Amino acid sequence: MKSSASAGECPPPGLPEYAFTGRSNVGKSSLINMLTGRRKLAKTSSTPGKTRLINHFIINNQWYLADLPGYGYAKISRSERKGFGKLIDSYISVRLNLVSLFALVDSRHEPMASDMSFISSLGRNGVPFAIVFTKCDKLSRDALQRNLNVYARYLKKEWETLPPWFCTSAADHRGRDEILDYIDAANRNFVPR
Repeated sequence: MKSSASAGECPPPGLPEYAFTGRSNVGKSSLINMLTGRRKLAKTSSTPGKTRLINHFIINNQWYLADLPGYGYAKISRSERKGFGKLIDSYISVRLNLVSLFALVDSRHEPMASDMSFISSLGRNGVPFAIVFTKCDKLSRDALQRNLNVYARYLKKEWETLPPWFCTSAADHRGRDEILDYIDAANRNFVPR
């Protein structure tokens, strides 16, 4: 629908909105394409840091999907990475229609400082969010469960009730129905501000 270089340029906030972000190269574009059933909706790249704007898509004329820049490692300058962080912070602070931010985490790795810092900041600032573990097809069932248990132990240090989370794979469409059901249920309770 629209690409915005600043939060103030985003579309009018009349519809419920769901934003997606995570470390560079976490599989965000592949996840968005899998969720929407459109192979080339979000541009995928082997080069981290491809998304540099806030990209809005309107889904079924009912809700916005916001593709945010990634954070963490990317083949860009440190000042550009800081700029992405400021863009994400600004977006979060002004989007009154933001129902949930999906924080994407690579399931193959134990908790990374940048992921945990970002997730903690969402909690501290009262931003509604869910964690999406990507690339779950790359691990055996036991290895995936071990990594999820590590995350659960880490998160329980800060939260009594864990945030919702989803295990996904763009390759085998794992988690697609669960995320779309979560969005559908939240849309029914959406009240425009």
